[in-house]
Parts: sequence; structure tokens; C-alpha cells
Amino acid sequence: MSDRLPIAIIGAGPVGLAAAAHLLVRGERPLVLEAGPAVGHAVAQWAHVRLFTPWRYCLDGAARRLLEASGWQAPPEEEIPTGRDLIARYLAPLGALLAPHITLNARVSAITRQGADKAKDAGRAGRPFLLRIGEEEVVAARAVIDASGTWFTPSPAGADGLPALGERRAAARVQYGIPGILGAERARHAGRHTVVLGGGHSALNSLIDLATLAREAPATRITWLMRKATVEAAFGGEGADALAARGALGSAARSLVESGTVTVRSPFLVEAVRETGAGLVIEGAGGTRVEADELIVATGFRPDLAPLSELRLALDPALDCAAKLGPLIDPNIHSCGTVRPHGAAELAHPEPGFYIAGMKSYGRAPTFLLATGHEQVRSIAAALAGDAEAAARVELELPETGVCNTGPVTRQRVSVTAATGCCAPQPKPACCG
Repeated sequence: MSDRLPIAIIGAGPVGLAAAAHLLVRGERPLVLEAGPAVGHAVAQWAHVRLFTPWRYCLDGAARRLLEASGWQAPPEEEIPTGRDLIARYLAPLGALLAPHITLNARVSAITRQGADKAKDAGRAGRPFLLRIGEEEVVAARAVIDASGTWFTPSPAGADGLPALGERRAAARVQYGIPGILGAERARHAGRHTVVLGGGHSALNSLIDLATLAREAPATRITWLMRKATVEAAFGGEGADALAARGALGSAARSLVESGTVTVRSPFLVEAVRETGAGLVIEGAGGTRVEADELIVATGFRPDLAPLSELRLALDPALDCAAKLGPLIDPNIHSCGTVRPHGAAELAHPEPGFYIAGMKSYGRAPTFLLATGHEQVRSIAAALAGDAEAAARVELELPETGVCNTGPVTRQRVSVTAATGCCAPQPKPACCG
């Protein structure tokens, strides 16, 4: 009976829909469970953001073949889409094609095995998975691919991994990810002082948007807080990056810092976010502090593992990704932005038939590329269909970053304001040159 059950896929984003396409091509029956009201719900939250990968890295092979068979025409391969383009020109048509296999507004709150909690061994592998939808509905499946992503579980501002003291109370002045600074959130930032915390691509996007806004609203002020010891670490490969748009983000950020448009405080380790009548005071280690109107926290994302508490997982102790994947993507070791393609073998857990794919599969690591997720689900679909040879085969070549963050600085180092106690809230000439 278990063999006749569908394969459940959690999330109708790019990777979840790609998984469904690969399963259909192999004659399997997918069931996509999407928490939001439409496919690409998480992508819609950052629809205004332009990706740094062109269309040729954004389209899954199996999904593309299904779409083209229906008369769909692929966008130009070298054009770089926004999140809005990704939905309108790819995910929405693919979702319409896969509609009989998709259930919307179906938030998976827990997954277990029928009649067996995490501790029970007897016959475990032969028992169907049960997926709890909300509090009252249950769906059975013979296997599960969790492609729910991490967008709705951003990492907090606190340098210790916890929300900074007062961060939750100051929620009205704190945003996460990449807010629509030039769109819906414009009035919130125009003519005000916004602090951006983070050293990755999300932070760079917000800094660039704020600088654009500052040209139109000159009273706009921008401060960039980084945990990294040097600001150069955030600029990446720049012109040496094989993904030109990714390199351009770093170059644009460098220009903003060198021109003085953006004030940098580095390293700055946030301990508290205090809301005052006039705005925020962001407090760091050693008595450092910055006063601002708004705070954008772009410190990465982390997986929500709570729904998986009754499954047997083998997780990397630092990254919360699959244990075999951890050494391949650890940002403490890998700083080049590319990771060797991997599939079902590296993503497997002690729970047979259960896989985490897409952004969530990387846990807390920040180096995920969409094409990597497509390769993951191609391999997983092959494994679930019993095609071990295809599951083990690598069918993806990723672009090289070009320059490691740990490589030599090829341009003049940038002078930034030291994050020392004597420089806050106003620099003192005696110690802040």
C-alpha cells in the first residue's frame, strides 16, 4: 500500500516544482504542499530583487522540457531576471502545468511515521510518512522531499546567534532580508538613517538600494555594520567573478564605501537593540553603539527543523545541514562561492525516503545557487525511482567565483571607521582618526 502513495514535496518554490517535474518524468506521483496562497510564495517576498544568475542557471531541465511541450518559450538565456520575472515567466506557468499535483495553503506543521515515534525501530522503513497539515489534517506519503526553504526564518541580529537584547521589542523598526527600499518601503527609509547589518549579498543589495534612494532624498544616511574584520571580505571576486552580476554587487558596494556614501563600522558585534522615543540605539561589544531610525538585519537564514523533530536526522553540528554535506559547504573552509555538485547520497538521512533539498538543505551556509538545487532534486528523484546510476551521476557544472574571499586584496584597502567604544556615539579626535 505504501508504494501506491504519492511522494510529498514541501514547498512550491523553484526547487520544489523542479522536484515534481523530475518525479513526473519518471512516472512517479508527486504531491506538492505549499504553505502560501500561490506557487513561488517565498520568491514573491523578494520580487523586487534582481538575481545575479542569468536565466540559463535558473531553469530546471525537466521543468523546461515539460513547459516547452506545452508551447512555453524560454526567456533569453543570458538575461538576468528579478524575483518577479522568475514567478511570472517561469514559476507561474510551471505551477499551472503542475496544478493537479499542488495543494496551496497547506502548511506542514510536523512529519512522522505512521504508528512510530522517533525512538521506534520495528518496521520503521516500511511505514508511510504522515504529514500534519495545520492541526487537524493528515496526508500520507511513501517519501518526503522538504524544499520549504529558509526565507521565513532569518537569522537574528545578535552576534551570538540569539536575538539581540531588545530586538524583538524593537520589531517595528527592524526588517529582515532585502526589504523593498525603492518600492513599498520607500517612505520608511527616505530622509532617515538606516543601518544595514550583514556582510553577504542581501546586505549589498540593501546598501545599493539605499544609495539610490539617497540620490533622490539627500537627507538619507546609511551605516553598514559588519561582523567581519575587514570590509574587503564582503566584496568577493568583483570583476574576476564568472557571474558578472554577482561581481558587480561587490564592486558597487566598494564604490559606495570609497565615496563615503556608506559609513562602515567593522568589526561590529551586536549585543542589544534598544528602541528609544526617537529611534534605535544599536549596542555592540566593548561599548560600541550606533543611533539610527531603522535597522535592516541581513545576517543570513537558518532552517526550521521543528516540524522534523520525529524524524531521524543526521545533521552537521555547525550548519544544521545533512552531515555528509557539511564538509562540502562549510563557509569557514569554503570561501569561493562554489560547491561541488551533489545529490541523494550526500543529502540522505538515517530516515529512509526523507530528503531536504534546496536552500534549506544548506542549513546555515550561505553559498547556495538555484542550479545546485535543481541537481539535488534530479538525483533525489532518480534515487526514489530506483535508478541508482542516474542518482550517482553528476549533471551540473557551476560557474567559478573567480576570487576567494581569503585571497589577496587586488585593490587598495578601504579605510573605515573603527568600531571602538571611543568612537560612539560621536568620534573623538584623540582616538578616531
